[in-house]
Amino acid sequence: MSLSMYQASVPRFVNALKNLSHILEKAQAHAEAKKIDPLILASSRLYPDMLPLTKQVQIASDTCKGLVSRLAGVDIPSYEDTEKTLVDLQARVTKTMAYVESFTPAQIDGTEDKDIVVKRGEKETHYKGMQFLLGHAIPNVYFHITTTYNILRHNGVEIGKSDYLGKV
Repeated sequence: MSLSMYQASVPRFVNALKNLSHILEKAQAHAEAKKIDPLILASSRLYPDMLPLTKQVQIASDTCKGLVSRLAGVDIPSYEDTEKTLVDLQARVTKTMAYVESFTPAQIDGTEDKDIVVKRGEKETHYKGMQFLLGHAIPNVYFHITTTYNILRHNGVEIGKSDYLGKV
């Protein structure tokens, strides 16, 4: 049995987003229980030159919606990046999850060799579908969710490996 592009992307991203949602819920509960302004957690960083938690979640979201959109050949929805609170971030994750779940295997399967061009400013990076999925999108999503986890854990939120992994 082979693994399809759909199986390697949509279910994995939905699972990662569910786990991200779960750790954000725990962060909100932690902030409420400890009477910590949730803005403090949302704006926290691991180091001064790193992006804050809000940006980590936004990038994970953008990578998920960008990957499925590019593979399916549809326009990527634009999200404003205006989230300030954990509740705002939770809403973004929920919206992203619903978007990713809206794709079908027929839209994603067979895109292994599809030409993908990613523009960052003036720079263009060219990929094939499988290369983009395995070499860019999946590592990027997990990097930013892991960094979110680490920021929260560093700030005392009681989360563990099982919260990060969820039910796979």
